[in-house]
Formats: sequence, structure tokens, C-alpha cells
Amino acid sequence: MATKIDTVTARARLKPQRDPYFHRIAKGCALGFRKMTAGSGGTWIARWRDEVDAKTEHRALGEFSDIPDHARFDAAQKAAVEWFAHLGRGGSTENKTVKDACDRYVKHLRATKTEAAAKDAENRFKAYVLNDERLAATDLTKLTPAHFEKWRVALKAAPSRSGPNRGKTRSDSSLNRDVTPFRAAMNLAYTDGLVTSDFAWKAKLIPVKNADRRRELYLDRDQRRAFIEHAAPDVAEFLRGLSLLPLRPGALAGLCVGNYDRRLHVLKVGRDKTGQDRKLKLPPTTAAIFDTAVKNKLPAAPIFARADGQPWDKDAWKWPVKAAVEAAKLPEGTSAYTLRHSVISDLVHGGLDLISVAQISGTSVLMIERNYAHLRQDVAAGALAQLAL
Repeated sequence: MATKIDTVTARARLKPQRDPYFHRIAKGCALGFRKMTAGSGGTWIARWRDEVDAKTEHRALGEFSDIPDHARFDAAQKAAVEWFAHLGRGGSTENKTVKDACDRYVKHLRATKTEAAAKDAENRFKAYVLNDERLAATDLTKLTPAHFEKWRVALKAAPSRSGPNRGKTRSDSSLNRDVTPFRAAMNLAYTDGLVTSDFAWKAKLIPVKNADRRRELYLDRDQRRAFIEHAAPDVAEFLRGLSLLPLRPGALAGLCVGNYDRRLHVLKVGRDKTGQDRKLKLPPTTAAIFDTAVKNKLPAAPIFARADGQPWDKDAWKWPVKAAVEAAKLPEGTSAYTLRHSVISDLVHGGLDLISVAQISGTSVLMIERNYAHLRQDVAAGALAQLAL
């Protein structure tokens, strides 16, 4: 027999006991009130019974001590009904928080992408999401657009922590880089049924359009030679590799001797930013440099290493590259990544189709079109000239 728990007076008359007193809401759905001692305010529990497999699930809803006693039944019933609706749409019975969603996404990246991608997302979550303890502990089913609006406004106002704009107002491009993994984490939680709607963040975590401005800094071949000549020997070889192939610096740094087939002159580039392997057939001049770089090295050794034999990373090449830029009197803002942009620019301007450029560069055709298609104007003009009768 159901017990009345919807009024303060009724709850006050209840005898303390471990088992909750339940109030039926609908078939298979009930709201419970647990009163352990005579003077306690009590706690609320939702109970749901799956009619298919006859399995019963419970969910603790809390005390609702932050609202008046007379309003607690309505608040508890609302929370219970929302949970029942979540389950009815196929949602998970697990109680998962924003932190859980972020942790699951990092594990997902480690399994499907690269350790670097996972570490990058993990660091961004620690710095910009999980630092808000209240947001991190929020149940996924209780998230609202207001949660994400508040988070985004705070992130936009926070100064950039790295890059050339460190300590300055965060650019739209920087904002997008921090928003993207958070949106991906929430979308994964939605896909996996931890939450049955993306309404809370769908309109709040969209990227700023046209935030990534087209790279304009280009080094001609003489500037690239000067860049290499003014660098220390170990970083010079690394820069030479970047001048020969349209790879990201991190991708080139991650290559080991075992990635290169000296007999076929084929270089296998492991999972890069795109998360896919690709093989590059090297021309004779480039292959000769790689043949020299891998000579007498074990398969696990980096192809291009620092003077102490350790692999390169962005922290290791940062200052040697900067010193070479200053010594060679190159334009301000020149970096190791500038070589990738310059090489891609030459490939596009030289007439290589954009699909091939995208494939060997490890990026999307859309990115190549957005940033480099303007370089095809001369190629297009030459093609049009061939139409003359």
C-alpha cells in the first residue's frame, strides 16, 4: 500500500526506517522518501522497473535541503520524472558526470587516435573544464544550455596560456581549439547513451566560423636554405626534412627508422592528426637524404634525432628554431610549421591536384581548398590558355 509523502505533515508522521516509503508516479515508476531518524530531513530516491527484463533500478536524488521543505516533493518528483524519461529514451542507468564524459573521451582517443591527441585533450580538460569543480561534478542528465553558456563566456574571457598570444585575450581560433574536445566528449557521451539529448550543448559549443585565418607567411627556397644553414646541425637536419615533405613537425619527429623502407624508398607516416597511416614514395633526392639519416641506426631509433640521440618534440625544437630564425633574419613569426605551409604552397602552385596534396599532407581536401586553392589561379589561367582556337 502506497504511503503519503507529498506533504510536510505526512512525512513528519512517518516512522524512521531503512527502507524508503514509495509514492507511485506511473506504471513501473515511483518516487521514494527515506527517513532514517525522527529529526532528519530525509532523502529522495527514484525507482524504475524495466517491464522487458523485469529489472529494477534505483537512483539517489538527494535531500533537496537547499529549497523549502514544502517544495521538496515537487522538486524530487520533477527530478524523478526526468530520469524516467531519460531511461525511456534508451538512456544509461549509470550516473555519469561531466568529468566522467571527459575521462571517457580521453580513453577513446588513446584507443582510436594517438597518445599525443589524448594528452592534448586531457590537458585542455584539466585547464579549462575540470578546474570548475561544480561543472565537473554535474550529472550529464542535469546539464542545461546555461551551464555551457557560462563556461564558454568564462573561457573566452580567460587569457591564452600558450602561443604567441600568451597572456593576451583569447583569439577565436584559440577558443575553437579548447571548445572542440569538450564538444567531442559530450557528443561521445550522447552517442553512447549516457545522455539522450544534445540539446544542452548543441548550440553553445559550436565553433566560431572563419576563425582560422589563412596562413600568409611563406618562405621561398632561398629563405628555407638560410633557415637550415643558420641552425645547429641537429635541428638543421630536422628542418631539412620539413623542407622536403609536407609533414607536421610532430609527425616528422615521431618517425623512426622502422618507418622507412630503404629498398623501396617508401616512408610510412604513422597516425598523425588525421588518425590514419599513409605511405609516401620518396623521389631519389629526398630518398638519398633519408638513406643517410637512417644509416647504422636501429629500427626503433628516430630518423631525425637531437644531438643526444633523443627524439624531437615541440619543447626541444622551440628555442633552437627561434635562434635559427633570428640568425637567418627571417620574417617575424617564422616557425618550424612555416616550412610545412611553404611546401604545401609549392605543391599546390606547381599544379599537383588538391586531393593528392591533401593525402600526402595528412589533412582534408576541405582544409587545402580553404587555405591554398587561391594558389591555383596561375594553373587555371594556363589551362584556360590551352582552350584558345
